[in-house]
Amino acid sequence: MKITAVTPVSIGQFLFVKVETDAGIIGLGESGTWGHLAASRAAIETFAGHLVGEDPGPVERHWNLMHRFSHFQGGAINGAIAAIDIALWDIKGKALGVPVHSLLGGPCRSHARVYGHAYGKTTDELVENCVALKEAGFNAVGHINPFLDEREEEPFFAPHVSHMSRAADTVRRVREALGPEVDMLLELHRRLTPAEAIDFIPRIERYLPYWCEDPIRPENPDAMAEVARRVHAPIATGERYASLHDFRALFARDGAGFARVDVALCGGITGARKVAAMAEAHHVMVAPHNPLSPLGLAACLHLAAAIPNFAIQEYTTGFEALKMETSLALLGSDVVTGVPPMVKGFVAIPDVPGLGVEIAPDAAARRPPIQRPVTMRPHRDGFVVDQ
Repeated sequence: MKITAVTPVSIGQFLFVKVETDAGIIGLGESGTWGHLAASRAAIETFAGHLVGEDPGPVERHWNLMHRFSHFQGGAINGAIAAIDIALWDIKGKALGVPVHSLLGGPCRSHARVYGHAYGKTTDELVENCVALKEAGFNAVGHINPFLDEREEEPFFAPHVSHMSRAADTVRRVREALGPEVDMLLELHRRLTPAEAIDFIPRIERYLPYWCEDPIRPENPDAMAEVARRVHAPIATGERYASLHDFRALFARDGAGFARVDVALCGGITGARKVAAMAEAHHVMVAPHNPLSPLGLAACLHLAAAIPNFAIQEYTTGFEALKMETSLALLGSDVVTGVPPMVKGFVAIPDVPGLGVEIAPDAAARRPPIQRPVTMRPHRDGFVVDQ
C-alpha cells in the first residue's frame, strides 16, 4: 500500500488532514494548533512531499523523520506532524480491521470518564452553566475559571486583594452549586504569577478542586514545579507543550500531578504514547487535552483506552466559533459522523476499525474556514493580559 495524497482540510475552526492510499483506504487526522492554522496547513503540505509514494505502515519511522529532518519544531509544525500521525494510525486500523487502541496494546478500559466545559463572564453565569452540565449528566465539570471569561475587549485591572477574594468566592459558589457528587476542574488560564498562584491556590483548597490547571504560564518547568511544591491542590499542565521533551523536563521536576498532553499537538498518538509512558514512570496521571473536534476526541479516546494512567478526558461543550460560551452539545458534533455520546459522565471507547469517525460529507459547506485574529485582552496600563 502506498500513500497517493496528503491533503489539509479546513472546516470552520478545525484543521484536518486526509491521507489517501492506492488501496482506497483514507486516514483522517487533526492539528491542534488552533491559533496558527494557516502555518500548520503549510507544514502539512510540506510533509506531503515526503509522504506521497511511501508506505503508510512504518508510523514510527515517519514520525521520527518529520520531527528530525530540519531540526526545527514548534506548535504549527508539530501540530501538522500530529495530524498526519493520527491519520496514519487510522489507516493502519482500517487496513487491519481493528480499532486503533488494539494496535496500542489496549483496551485497558471500555469507557472513559469525561468532563464538560463551563464558561462564564460573571459568577452567576458560570454557576448557572455548571449546574446545567451537572443536570445533563456530567459528574465532572471543567474549564471553570475563577477569574471568569470576561470580554477580551474590556481593559483589565483589579487590586490584588479584590482580585483574589472575588476569585476564591467564585470557587466557593461553584462548589456549593455542584455539591459533592461532581468534581470541579479549575482552569486558571495562566492568569497568575508564581507568587500569586502560591497565594491564591491555598485559599480554595478547602473546596477540593480536582486540579488547578495552568495557574502560571507553562514555559518554565522550574516555576511550575515551585508552585506545585508550595500548594496541596494538584497541578495540571501541558496543553501547550508541543514536544515530549517539554514533558520530560516537567516530570523530572515533579511539576504536575496531571499531564494535559494534546494528542493533536504533541506528536499525535505516537507522541502522546511516549508522554504517557514517561508520566506513568513518574506516577503522573494523563488527562488528554482536546478543545477540538470529535475527530481529535476519538484520537484521545484510543490513547485513553490503551494506557494505565488515564484519568479523565476533555469533552468540549461550547467554544463554537472560538467563543467561550457554554453549550450542552459536543463541539463540532455536526462535523463528523460516529460522535461518541456522553452517558452519565462517561463515553464508550470506539470499537470499529481505525479511529471510528469520518468527516461528514457536507461539513465544509456548512462551516466555512475561520481563523482566530491576533489579539489579546489589554491591561489598563496598556500592556496585555493572559486570558
